[in-house]
Amino acid sequence: MSTTIQQWETTGEYIKVGPFQHRVFVKQVGKKNASPEQTLLLLHGFPESSFSYHAIIEGVKQQFEQVILFDMIGYGWSDKPAKNFSYSLIEQADIALMVWKYFNIKGGHLLAHDMGDSVATELVSRQVNDNLPAWFNTGFQSFTFTNGSMILDMASLRITQKILLSRFGHLMKHLLSFKIFNHQIVSAHGNDKLSDADIQNLWESNRLQDGHLKTHLTIKYLNDRKKFEKTRWLPALRQTQTPVHICWGNQDAVARVEIAHYLKKHICPSASLTIMEGAGHFCQLGSPELWVKSVCKFYHTLLSD
Repeated sequence: MSTTIQQWETTGEYIKVGPFQHRVFVKQVGKKNASPEQTLLLLHGFPESSFSYHAIIEGVKQQFEQVILFDMIGYGWSDKPAKNFSYSLIEQADIALMVWKYFNIKGGHLLAHDMGDSVATELVSRQVNDNLPAWFNTGFQSFTFTNGSMILDMASLRITQKILLSRFGHLMKHLLSFKIFNHQIVSAHGNDKLSDADIQNLWESNRLQDGHLKTHLTIKYLNDRKKFEKTRWLPALRQTQTPVHICWGNQDAVARVEIAHYLKKHICPSASLTIMEGAGHFCQLGSPELWVKSVCKFYHTLLSD
């Protein structure tokens, strides 16, 4: 395991959440108990972990006093149960709220990537429908979505993803190797190039607690997109009065930039739209300086008003 990944783990902690007391890796950076206006809440994607944000932490700390990260169930250092967890986006949203309660978070700016976008839209729905817990009384100050398959019909899923979603998905655990994983990541990222170290770190964090053998479980989140996207999540995104930022790398080969333009034109026309030229799917890894500049410009404008 790389030194960078080991150091990331040593500066976090573990909590137990939910009825089955699943262990979740969490990380608080900056000033504890900062105001919701000065708190950034991060949600990672698939097949990633909170570590995917390691290159941008110093940048966002220039804008926010407190940053909260965690590994969702099935990812990174968090538990990867074979039972007593469905890996639904609904449950992952529940986990997020439990983590934030642990840190006494009353509200904050929510920023998500990839699968995290889907968890975030579930949370948008809960805010719109007044279903957030009473202790989260300040609520979300803004929503930022980066490179996720929020319009599933427009996404270009990789062949490995399609197989994992099929009834033969469980067989992939016997075939998944670094070579296949590397090809999948490079193919998804697009024309932009990730470093060999970044891909190796993604692989190593994915393999923690044999996570690579349970990808057929974690990828089930895409089934939730089919189920709730048009009936629950996009309508909520259309209705929200909370500021929305759509921030997209235009070289993404999976969550293509057309999704960002569709969201802006048809779902939330009042949203801010930022296109990160030359950035691929894993934009916070491949283009961290551009990513920080793009997301923080929105926050600077929002918090200055």
